[in-house]
Amino acid sequence: MPENPVKLAVIIGSVRGGRFGPTVARWFVGQAERHGEVSVDLIDLLDHPLPLRMPPFGEEPDPETREVRARLSARLAAADAFVVITPEYNHTTSPALTNTIDWFMDEWTAKPVGLVSYGGMGGGLRAAEHLRQVFAEVHAMTVREMLSFHNAWEAFDEDGTTAPEGSEGAAKVLLDQLVWWARALREAREKVPYRR
Repeated sequence: MPENPVKLAVIIGSVRGGRFGPTVARWFVGQAERHGEVSVDLIDLLDHPLPLRMPPFGEEPDPETREVRARLSARLAAADAFVVITPEYNHTTSPALTNTIDWFMDEWTAKPVGLVSYGGMGGGLRAAEHLRQVFAEVHAMTVREMLSFHNAWEAFDEDGTTAPEGSEGAAKVLLDQLVWWARALREAREKVPYRR
């Protein structure tokens, strides 16, 4: 691993009971760890419950929400790049993921995002395309390459160690792009503060 690896936060974007996201995330984390140029922080949104009701601008939320937000903020801020593992619900991403994105701004700014979607026949592609628009609005940039798993629950083994043929190569291409952008943007942020 290089001296200054890219800090990659892998985010499980579903909190629904019986969710499949952790299986996909375990597989992807394994790919990222084998890549050799990233250090991985796996973030499960189930461990960071943020309410749907936000306080008015300029006001702080209740103490419990402040604590959850501060813990998650520190992890997101420390990341150089993100990979979001997203299901597709009703032709878009999960409410928990959208809500989490909305609770933060600076933590995403001028950082690259990779997308890994899963679902039925559509493989979560519509959720991924919606996320490209959302991340652009919070000044993050999604890399072009992504992974999409169609009928994922039939394609993976239970512990997430085996994925469909060709997935490892696709994951490497995604990680290569993410690492390139993460390094370039990290250097840019260090030289010139990003302005919205």
